[in-house]
Amino acid sequence: MAAAKKKQSGAAALQKEPAITSRIRKEITRLNKIFSAKSDEEKQFLDSLIKRAAFMRCQLDDMEKDLNKNGFTEMFTQSANAPPYSRERPIARMYNSLNKNYQTLMKQMADFVDRSEKPAEDDGFDAFLRS
Repeated sequence: MAAAKKKQSGAAALQKEPAITSRIRKEITRLNKIFSAKSDEEKQFLDSLIKRAAFMRCQLDDMEKDLNKNGFTEMFTQSANAPPYSRERPIARMYNSLNKNYQTLMKQMADFVDRSEKPAEDDGFDAFLRS
């Protein structure tokens, strides 16, 4: 009986998750289209990576808007008597860290696409072993 009940993945499962915003849902749909030719097993592997990447991209977009409006630095003072100085805003540090992690994740996913879609090149080694 359990075999007849197939676990939902992709867009059908997302409709049941109320915490996912429409922007994230759109990004997940966009990324799923890239991997639509993959097997069910490969899609299952990619599912959590796609969700994480979509969330990260939406967060980065929000942070970019804030950074474009308010800048990467701010004037800060330790006390009323100390002169203010320019420092990196905490959101700028978070943005840089999240962006680095997002780029790494996207590289992993791109490598997965490249690795699984490239036919193996015949370097003649198999023919050498058979002779």
